[in-house]
Amino acid sequence: MKVDAAKIMELARTVKPLFLDHEGASRIQVKGVADFVTQVDLQVQEMIQKGLRNLYPDIQFMGEEKDNSEIDFSGAVWILDPVDGTTNLIHDNRNSALSLALCDNRQLELGIIYQPYTDEMFYAIRGGGAWLNGKPIHVSGVDTMERSLIAIGTSPYDHQLADRNFQDFKQVFLRCSDIRRNGSAAIELAHVACGRTDAYFERVLRPWDFAAGMLLIQEAGGRVTGYNGEDPDVSVPSSIVASNGLISKELLSILSA
Repeated sequence: MKVDAAKIMELARTVKPLFLDHEGASRIQVKGVADFVTQVDLQVQEMIQKGLRNLYPDIQFMGEEKDNSEIDFSGAVWILDPVDGTTNLIHDNRNSALSLALCDNRQLELGIIYQPYTDEMFYAIRGGGAWLNGKPIHVSGVDTMERSLIAIGTSPYDHQLADRNFQDFKQVFLRCSDIRRNGSAAIELAHVACGRTDAYFERVLRPWDFAAGMLLIQEAGGRVTGYNGEDPDVSVPSSIVASNGLISKELLSILSA
């Protein structure tokens, strides 16, 4: 399904004032372990859902802050994380982003990640490359783990994974140049796509966490797999290993050991 990417990005930019609303960010509900929703999350989702419905009323909508049990992935689906990095938002850490993807019959067609604090608009169209504020981007050319800068995710909603995760972090840290974590899966994926980091991995991400970023990296020349090298399914939670492709084999050998 074809959509007007420029109109979608224009809609995405309208959420910036909401991200800067400190009062809204302080109105917090607890959903689970380390899992929060603020008034900003709800307002951003409502604004984007309404805008998408007005533009494309026949496309289904999947959002983090709603019941998605009726979604049919054999058709076209918007996949939205209104605020990826809610904990950062609460703490005014300024590493949060809107992440929006369009999936049609389980194939990603459009991915948008908007970082309102830096006004960076990352976007990709299937077969059309990856872009940042109108300029083409590409993954890095680093081809060894020793020279690589790798981002990690701690799976904060799944504390039972802590032992395995931190074992992985140590093994990766001992073989790479250094590791980073900013607390937003969407931004981490965007940074791999534009070459700021060379890889990123995290267990049990939700579709709205990784869908847009996966297309960005693929269109920027990189590779996104599961921990065993399999293709991620955008309709269900998945563990993600994203890289420039050049260090993918070595990184996967560490994570699947």
